[in-house]
Amino acid sequence: MSNMIVLPLIVPVITAILLVFLKEHVFLQRIISLLTLSFIAVISIVLLLEIQTQGVMRIDFSGWAPPFGISFVADSFATLLVLVANLVAVICLLYAIFTMELAYEKMYFYPFTLLMVAGVNGSFLTGDIFNLFVCFEVMLLASYGLISLGGEKIQLREALKYVLINIVASWIFLVALAFLYGTIGTLNMAHISLRVMEAGANPLITTVALIFLIVFSLKAGLLLFFWLPGSYSVPPTAVAALFAALLTKVGIYALVRSFTLLFPNNTEVTHTVLGIMAGLTIMAGCIGALSGRDVRTIASYNVLIGVGFIVAGLAIGTESALQGVIYYLMHDMVAKAMLFLAVGMMIYLTGETVIDKMSGLIRNYPFFGWLFFIAMCSLAGIPPLSGFLGKVLIGQGAIEGGNFVLLGLGFLSSLVVLYSLLRIFLSSFFGETIISLEDEKPLPKRVMLPLTLLAVCTIGLGVGAEKLAPFVTDAAETLYTPSMYIDPVLDGELWQGEVNK
Repeated sequence: MSNMIVLPLIVPVITAILLVFLKEHVFLQRIISLLTLSFIAVISIVLLLEIQTQGVMRIDFSGWAPPFGISFVADSFATLLVLVANLVAVICLLYAIFTMELAYEKMYFYPFTLLMVAGVNGSFLTGDIFNLFVCFEVMLLASYGLISLGGEKIQLREALKYVLINIVASWIFLVALAFLYGTIGTLNMAHISLRVMEAGANPLITTVALIFLIVFSLKAGLLLFFWLPGSYSVPPTAVAALFAALLTKVGIYALVRSFTLLFPNNTEVTHTVLGIMAGLTIMAGCIGALSGRDVRTIASYNVLIGVGFIVAGLAIGTESALQGVIYYLMHDMVAKAMLFLAVGMMIYLTGETVIDKMSGLIRNYPFFGWLFFIAMCSLAGIPPLSGFLGKVLIGQGAIEGGNFVLLGLGFLSSLVVLYSLLRIFLSSFFGETIISLEDEKPLPKRVMLPLTLLAVCTIGLGVGAEKLAPFVTDAAETLYTPSMYIDPVLDGELWQGEVNK
């Protein structure tokens, strides 16, 4: 069963290579891509159920036991994220199949998408921090291809900015890895955690932790976000939805894993910095969302608000706040994909991007209007949709930990999200219709299918929270108690040996 852990990385990579040779057979590429990602989602469910019975699972490559070999580790946290990421990717692919130009599909869209999802899955499941770097690069290289898909001037300009910032972040990541290995002498995540605990509040280790914080903040769009709104506005709609749903979440995952497992010491320094950066990101996202006139810009700044809110939960650091972080991460993947698909569809229908130039869409497309309303309510955290429980649990954690500034900022951000999206909803969907009967573009039912599926997911995550609770509770316990992760990875014996030294 443990051999299944590597499938979410290996299967999409092999399939992507195969699809390169099927460039002209677009229909075949579509079917194979959908089947591949659906297969990974099924594998994730099987792994998730298995973890509940036998605990955290691992696979050692070439039989080299940790900390000497490369390991993949599946705990509830990583596996939940793999499951939701692949479900969202399947739905975004469906949207791409129904709406994307054939010429774009022939530009290796499906191989790039599968490679990006493989990098995301690998980042979630790796138990080795150097492998995390490798999986980041796989994901980023594929995203470079996707962001410039079509080769328009504005795309190439934003792609250049996106590539440069990620090259700098990757360089800092390598420097941080070198310092970490020089200080600790290991790259296995569980083993790093042990060595860091032994070293205590070592200033050098705290400095390395802060360098990792900068790296992952760049990847997540936390505070250092100047590249994000432009990069998420220029690709085709399906690609922008994939980026919004997945890319920042990998950076957030790395932050969560780093500051619950790798660097559990000196939290008064690291968590204070995280809290300040989260608060500033929420404020910057709110200002951008309130001042934006372009629907894509408003959606992009809503991504930043979500990043800040999730990292605020990590900075609070109580067990209930970590439960909230996990619920909210899953919600944010689904809801942000839904928002970007809806925004892309509005632009397609009207030919406009500025909200003041759109009006009366709900008269022509009532079902689409109410799907946008569901996305808006979900992102604002209105019950019983998926955003509600994550917000409540993070708020509960903030009250327990006395973090009232972050609590206030977090719930102020909910009002800003509601206001910014309500502005789009009232301006673009109500009022006098700008589309005459002659100009009305047909909206086939199949194009509405991806949005409908995402709406079902966001309602299901909210209404079915009780069914998910055992998995989320287990994930939060593993994050809050590092020994639950370390023991299965190091088989207990090495753990005891290190402690006895």
